[in-house]
Amino acid sequence: MQLADERIRRLLQRHWRQTLTYWSVFFSFGLCVAFLGPTILDLRCQTRTSLQQITWVFFSQQLFLLLGSSVGGLFHRTLLSSLLALFFCTFIISLVFAVIPLCHDVMLLSVAMALAGKAMGVIDTIANVELVKLYQKDAAIFLQALHCFIGLGALVSPLVAEPFLAEDSCVLGANWTADPSPSSDLDHLRSSLVGQGATLHNISQYPLHTSGVVVTRVSYAFWIMALINLPVPAAVLALMHRERLLPWSHKSPRLLNHDVQPGSSPPEGGGPGEPPPPSVTSLRGRSASFFILHLLGGAILFLTDGIIGAYAGFVYTYAVSPPLLMGRKTAGCLDSVFWASVTAGRLASVYLSYRFPPPRLLAASLVGVTLVHCLLLTFYTSSVFLFVGTCVLGVCISSVFPSMLAFTEDILNYQGCATTVLVTSAGTGEMTLQLLVGSVKKKNTFSHLNSSGASLLRGRGPPGNSTAFCRPGNSRTEYPACK
Repeated sequence: MQLADERIRRLLQRHWRQTLTYWSVFFSFGLCVAFLGPTILDLRCQTRTSLQQITWVFFSQQLFLLLGSSVGGLFHRTLLSSLLALFFCTFIISLVFAVIPLCHDVMLLSVAMALAGKAMGVIDTIANVELVKLYQKDAAIFLQALHCFIGLGALVSPLVAEPFLAEDSCVLGANWTADPSPSSDLDHLRSSLVGQGATLHNISQYPLHTSGVVVTRVSYAFWIMALINLPVPAAVLALMHRERLLPWSHKSPRLLNHDVQPGSSPPEGGGPGEPPPPSVTSLRGRSASFFILHLLGGAILFLTDGIIGAYAGFVYTYAVSPPLLMGRKTAGCLDSVFWASVTAGRLASVYLSYRFPPPRLLAASLVGVTLVHCLLLTFYTSSVFLFVGTCVLGVCISSVFPSMLAFTEDILNYQGCATTVLVTSAGTGEMTLQLLVGSVKKKNTFSHLNSSGASLLRGRGPPGNSTAFCRPGNSRTEYPACK
């Protein structure tokens, strides 16, 4: 154990600059993940569009995140191409934050979100690949910490936006007075619009104008987030300078010009510590197990990342709908509780990855996810257990992605191609399962959603139905969809 401690300490001392840079890049990823949900109503006012139209920006971001994950593998052939891609992507994120307040048309906003999504996808693939190449057999610990920074960015983004969100509707109507929508109604709308494929029902009760004078202050939130994110591309540029990858930095010592660290594989091919990039010809003659590993790993991450996205997107809608009919403020805490549990689980997994090998940690996480989903299906009428299950689910599912990535790359001898496949599969699942849950929610069939979820790892995205805006006290006469 002492030898392992010493090895990991020496690895971190040797690579701390690269490690901190990749962690900060994932902070940018987290900023982009979480800002859209809280600010969506203010962006609706800014673009003077309906709720149905503005929610297309969610789809735009998610679709191009998937495309970015798919093409991100093209940039990790050399260290120079990887760091250049990370620099431009993190800078694009700051640029998008700065430009969003200038997008007064929903199409322009969708284009900006598509650019941000593409940058997020490339970051997701490259940062994981580079950490795996850097630490190889010890990568699990540092991958867990890497994914903690998503939670940190996702925590900062809503906190920055909160003071600038409109408490009443942010468009003055024709009579030059603010819309009479109470703040609680707007909070309810924001929470209900988180999931991809979220369906809007009974929105006529919320008089949201599309013409009038815009009085939102959300622009300041985006400009602050742009400034917060600017040190990240600067850190990537500084790393490129230290690696002597810039024209003016040839006199500085290169960080990776050292002996190969103990416990890692000797360098082959392209550069120090870099395995030769995979090619189409290298896939010929591979055994069936090579492809089965990619398919199995991709399928697991398709489901687990899809569950994370669907649960976070629709747990509020489920909580305020029958049979639970929670209060809005109580239900609004569920999403925060879930993400706090995910972040806490990833922090705990940093230590657990040091104590246990990735296969054991992965197996325990999948068993926990399955058991929690079965219990959520059993006690689906219990508000207390929904909170307990949300906490336990977040902790159990948090370590699946880093553990699966470390495990698969270890089996495949750190060739890098597995990371691209797994990241793309996870992004596909996150988008697809949210759309699936949203489409099932339209059918107003709770049992249908339960059976759909049970077939997915015996789990579910949180059940929802077309009563997204039903509240305690609403009668069936006023809202026929309320049961």
